[in-house]
Amino acid sequence: MPPHPPATRAARRVSRRVRRRRTMLVAGMLVAAIAAGGYALTRPSEADADPSAGRASTQATPPRAEAPEAEPSPLTPPASPTPVGSPPPCDTAEVTAAIAHGSDEDVIAAFGGGEAFRLVVAAGDAPCIDLHRAGRTWVVVNKRNALDPKDYWPVPQARPTAPRIVSGGGWLRADAASALDDLAGAAAADGMGRLGIDSAFRPYDFQVGLYDRYVASRGQQAADLRSARPGHSEHQTGLAVDVVACGTAGCGSHDDFRGTPQATWLAENAWRFGFIVRYEQDRTETTGYAWEPWHLRYIGTELARAYRDGGFSTLEEFFGLPAAPTYAG
Repeated sequence: MPPHPPATRAARRVSRRVRRRRTMLVAGMLVAAIAAGGYALTRPSEADADPSAGRASTQATPPRAEAPEAEPSPLTPPASPTPVGSPPPCDTAEVTAAIAHGSDEDVIAAFGGGEAFRLVVAAGDAPCIDLHRAGRTWVVVNKRNALDPKDYWPVPQARPTAPRIVSGGGWLRADAASALDDLAGAAAADGMGRLGIDSAFRPYDFQVGLYDRYVASRGQQAADLRSARPGHSEHQTGLAVDVVACGTAGCGSHDDFRGTPQATWLAENAWRFGFIVRYEQDRTETTGYAWEPWHLRYIGTELARAYRDGGFSTLEEFFGLPAAPTYAG
């Protein structure tokens, strides 16, 4: 005798067909809801959202948790800040005239200031601003972006007078030299002692020899953490300077600079004079360089203020550029 009579088996087959049809109906309703934008699946009803709707319940309903917004990657360009219908910033008369006849400060002002300039550049809305072109305050030179032209030589140049020239010529682009004088004077006035210049402008040919010596003494991998390859050095722009701490006993070295009052003061105040500490601690995966609290980079007061106010740590983040931990080739 079979375990169940034929009538029971037939009833079970009917029941299974009913369940299948019910499942297909529910699935169809879900697909329709998703096709309509998922509104019914994600947004609570008006009665759920409004306690005054009069909907009774015998069980307390926990509040709906809003999904946390994803943190934007600091190296991901932001959404376009240009209002819909507005002309692209590079097409405005103010920007066009500033690029053609004005200074870098005039260009930034024409965009609406440092933060406005940063936003449109990072969003890719300013094709008239070339971050790779030498000669501009906003140039970004790193392991992925070589200077253009590679043998660029900044003019005019000047030597700061407030810091002590420890080694090298001490020459910088004239506006950076003037700003460094102001910075060094303010540091001394705040009781931080005197700053010294250990390295300032370095031309392409000089960088060739310097990098080769690093490779010969340390190997290429170690050299790439401390010295830029020729054509990839910020020092060639005339906007970068390595400083050391000086006192009554003389001036220290790069490695002595960490932890000094001067280093702490620079980290907190350099932006006021248009400088940033270019290679901060724990940013090697972005910049490709070890921590260098002595390496200052001039970007002008407007951009430096936006950099500081935005809590940025690298120029790559600041302008929405990809990280540059290694050389492209």
